[in-house]
Amino acid sequence: MTEFALNAEVRSDLGKGASRRLRRNANLVPAVIYGGEAAPQSISLLANELAKLLNNEAAFSHVLTLDVAGKKESVLIKALQRHPAKGFVLHADFIRVVAGQKLVAHVPLHFVNQETSVGVKQQGGEVSHTLVEVEVNCLPKDLPEFIEVDMAKVELGTTLHLSDLTLPKGIELVALSHGNDLAVANIHASRVAKEDTSEGESEAPAAE
Repeated sequence: MTEFALNAEVRSDLGKGASRRLRRNANLVPAVIYGGEAAPQSISLLANELAKLLNNEAAFSHVLTLDVAGKKESVLIKALQRHPAKGFVLHADFIRVVAGQKLVAHVPLHFVNQETSVGVKQQGGEVSHTLVEVEVNCLPKDLPEFIEVDMAKVELGTTLHLSDLTLPKGIELVALSHGNDLAVANIHASRVAKEDTSEGESEAPAAE
């Protein structure tokens, strides 16, 4: 499993003006660490290091190590505020991870065997994804980088739900625990097949 780590500095100059100066003059991103028993801490991160880390999808569902002036903090990315037009990060929120205490995190879904599934290869259907990530509840040591969704045996007209997923050990789906068995993906008739059927019906001679 890939290790994710970032260096950070304690930030004492607070406020919107100070944050703008950080981003403009020092190429730094303001951030906050909160949660656990410690008080919230304002920090700054190098913008290019943060951008590089975020290029890896797994960083969003992985326990990160922040080295804050020599003190290591285990955290999860809780929220990112991005520039509306350019997409770079303006501010980051991290939540502390405490060993032995369960956490809630978003984990991406990885769909496999889509093109070779029964519903696609044998029955000519198309795959649609309803969810691309799920919210999980687990211990930090059990947090997966992704959850695999195997489409191999899914037939045309079939919808997969959260309850159909094979979960890694120690993982609980938050939505299911609340009684919400959400749809994850389905295989439906392809648009081409539907159009061919419609054309065939329109060209059929009217009954006398």
